[in-house]
Amino acid sequence: MLPVSVFIIAKNEADRIGDTIRAVRDLTDDLIVVDSGSTDGTQAVAEELGARVVYNPWPGYGPQKRFAEEQCRHEWLLNVDADEVVPPKLAAEIRALFAKGEPPRQAYRIGIAEIFPGERAPHPLAYTLWPVRLYRKDWGRYSPSLVHDRVELRPGAKVGKLRSVIHHWSVRSLGDQLAKLNRYSDQQAVDLEIRGVTIPTWRVFFELPAAFIKAYIGRRHALRGTYGFLTAMNYAISRHLRLAKHYEKRRLAALKGPENGQG
Repeated sequence: MLPVSVFIIAKNEADRIGDTIRAVRDLTDDLIVVDSGSTDGTQAVAEELGARVVYNPWPGYGPQKRFAEEQCRHEWLLNVDADEVVPPKLAAEIRALFAKGEPPRQAYRIGIAEIFPGERAPHPLAYTLWPVRLYRKDWGRYSPSLVHDRVELRPGAKVGKLRSVIHHWSVRSLGDQLAKLNRYSDQQAVDLEIRGVTIPTWRVFFELPAAFIKAYIGRRHALRGTYGFLTAMNYAISRHLRLAKHYEKRRLAALKGPENGQG
């Protein structure tokens, strides 16, 4: 076992979390699943596979991952999501990092490559994110942001990059993806309000087509044929909803303002 804690946040992931846990359970003696109230048996699946399950009501992405960090026993942390799988090549690469003791850097970026329904592996040219996922918790912690899922590192931290990538099975179906993105846009609108950020109203008219181009061309969904077109449309709709909900909050606040002043 490596001196690494693995943590996963989850809610209603019974159909996917088994593959996630099986892929990493031989890497660690400290595997934590933080569940925010699953009703589909996610907790039982995780416990049967050797994970330590902890309940925490959903506070947002960053706060939930910070809570999970605090449950970990080891200084080194590996974060995977409940719809992600660490393939054998990546597991071997992580083992090799610790083969001679302490790794030379304090944090490592790992690619996250999306796999769509009907695919068995990431497209060779698929767009890949490279966030920090393996790190020392005395050098980095997840951002407290409700929506921004990233590790904030101390100044001076040395960051490496692993070659292999995590397989991200994020899309159960187009309907499920859109429902998930709709819920996420709620939190994005709240996050903008908390941070005092105001997005210009004129962007409401351009956000959807611009986001579609970003996903279809910039993130290379075009490589995935018709399904790629449809997932790019879902992404565009979600970005439109984020802005629409932000505009609506501002409009209602402005309408309520004079009434409060008169009362």
